[in-house]
Amino acid sequence: MNWSTIETHWVSFLDRIETRWPELDRDEVADTDGNFDAFRDLLAATEGRDQKIARDEIADWARGEVPADVMTDETNDNERIMASRREMSPDEDAYSDDSKFGDEETPQPPVGRED
Repeated sequence: MNWSTIETHWVSFLDRIETRWPELDRDEVADTDGNFDAFRDLLAATEGRDQKIARDEIADWARGEVPADVMTDETNDNERIMASRREMSPDEDAYSDDSKFGDEETPQPPVGRED
């Protein structure tokens, strides 16, 4: 995931950050407002590590799970639509009928209905 998405939805990522780096103070992390350099510096200072190592740790973390509220945010709609196309089978056409891939049979009427 790119950092601009993380920065835009910073509050949504605080729980994941707290899980990954419990030694960081949540308020200090929140105060960085998603600024990469500020977060990297905070992580490096808290853990007593080099900034390059902190940067690499953050990059590894950023490739992980994305909070559901970020995934479903309308600002990510186009990205998710394009991703869904990449996940389709090569034989499937997004605009064709789905008879080879799904259930095209007429559904059974609900229990108790005769129409």
